[in-house]
Amino acid sequence: MVNMKKNVIISTDPGIDDAAALALAIFSEELDVQLICPLFGNVSVQNTVANTEKLLTFFNKNIKIVAGSQQPLIRETIEASNVHGKTGMEGFNFPKTTQSVDSSLTAVEAMHQVVSKNNTNTTLVGIGPLTDIALFTHLYPQDLAKVEEIVVMGGTLDRGNFGVLSEFNFASDPEATKMVFNSGVKIRVAPMQVGRQAKVMPETSEKIKNSNKTGDMFYQLFSRYRGGSFVSGLNMYDALAIALILKPEIFEEVTTRVEIETNGMLTAGASLIDLKNYLKLPNNADVAVAVDSKQFEEWFVTALEKAI
Repeated sequence: MVNMKKNVIISTDPGIDDAAALALAIFSEELDVQLICPLFGNVSVQNTVANTEKLLTFFNKNIKIVAGSQQPLIRETIEASNVHGKTGMEGFNFPKTTQSVDSSLTAVEAMHQVVSKNNTNTTLVGIGPLTDIALFTHLYPQDLAKVEEIVVMGGTLDRGNFGVLSEFNFASDPEATKMVFNSGVKIRVAPMQVGRQAKVMPETSEKIKNSNKTGDMFYQLFSRYRGGSFVSGLNMYDALAIALILKPEIFEEVTTRVEIETNGMLTAGASLIDLKNYLKLPNNADVAVAVDSKQFEEWFVTALEKAI
């Protein structure tokens, strides 16, 4: 029987909402997650690697882990421990780690190996800074014809959550983000504001808690997460990238131009999502501008119930 699952590589910086996104992808019957590349971002690469090892051990999944970049291409590193806690995944006592990172190669080399050897095209998912995906597109242009699409959570339709106009993932490495959007590969984007529509409300958190051991683990992590609150609802930003792949029908998407500001003293990392064609430039991305929050929440709960 032919394997009809989508080949997937995930670049991530777990982070609590990254952890949820990883669970949704790993346990999906439609995705074949072949490589996970934790890099700097929410917390240091040492912590994101350790968190990825913990998660795969907890999930009892043997997926190749290769560490990604420790810092942006040219800028100083920023982080978000104020949202995710010092280690990125505090609040749950994970079992002793049995999964370990492959340190014999770089994340970019590992991406090349997977993409070039696959018989069918591969989807790249970026739910952290886009440094490694940018380096991959730069160093292995011959592989880009075998990339189905790049799906990212990042950017902002208006105001930011790191700078006045910049969202954290894109602001972490503006130059890398610009490279990705200039790569010529099909790109789909879930911006920050859509993540704020895709909330997990208090009664849903309780449902997740009582669903299975994974639900209980996430409930405990969510109790430490500062992306929203148990009272007002938790923002599941990074899960949106997985939803874009698996449930595109619940989104409203617009094909448009996305430009990334790299020169501005006050606006570096800002995403100019040109919904009104002011820039008069060719389209380079499909951008989600809205999501059906009720359908997202239902999908999120049902998908996590499979994470056993």
